[in-house]
Amino acid sequence: RRTPACNGPISVRDPQAARRDADNLKSAVGRQAGFLTAASPGVISLFFHNDHYPSHEAYLFAIAEAMRQEYETIAAAGFVLQVDCPDLGMGRHIQFADLGLEQFRKMARLHIDALNHALAHVPPEQARVHLCWGNYEGPHHHDVPLADIIDVVFTARPSGISFEASNPRHAHEWRVFEHVKLPDDKVLIPGVLDSTTNFIEHPDLVAERIGRYARLVGRERVVAGTDCGFGTWVGQAAVVPDIVWAKLASMAEGARRATKEFF
Repeated sequence: RRTPACNGPISVRDPQAARRDADNLKSAVGRQAGFLTAASPGVISLFFHNDHYPSHEAYLFAIAEAMRQEYETIAAAGFVLQVDCPDLGMGRHIQFADLGLEQFRKMARLHIDALNHALAHVPPEQARVHLCWGNYEGPHHHDVPLADIIDVVFTARPSGISFEASNPRHAHEWRVFEHVKLPDDKVLIPGVLDSTTNFIEHPDLVAERIGRYARLVGRERVVAGTDCGFGTWVGQAAVVPDIVWAKLASMAEGARRATKEFF
């Protein structure tokens, strides 16, 4: 798969596009609360090579300035903004595989600086980042451990931190929070469903996964989520759509069971 590259100044082509998306979602969900996703400056830089700006930093901040309008539009529509940040996880073994860990951490900080710049006018409590190591079924043995980057992720402006926590490469990392204190202004959104498998998780397993985090960081600071999306690539789906809905139903039931235990 080949992707376009940046060969000129970045600008917003259609300022109304994000508003149309938000309006469409609002008409679909009615008064129900919801969130709307948008790409981070860093992941845009990962997939679209820079052939114009003098440095990676200049490229990042040009993207951030252009994405600011989309982020603010989503928030203004009343939705929680989820900024997808595979660059902070997958970027380690895809975009910056040649860097040492400390060099990558420095690069991740730069990516978060650009993100924070773009989110300057979005309330932290109305935004969350999604930390992702790549939504694909593969070995993942080169994934950077959560423990090596979580302190950097904490510096992101959004209060919510969504992350993969169910797939076999990261399911054990709830233990990170036995030793790492969650900042007072942050909320965890661990994935309690694997988004790359057609197994339907049992509600009791979902409740167990929620409970692991609730016992460590507090029941008020855990929200059940999925490892990643179920429609990452247009026209491609790892999970059968009917099974996606069954998995989500199991997540809802598991959350209800966890709620009975902790509240």
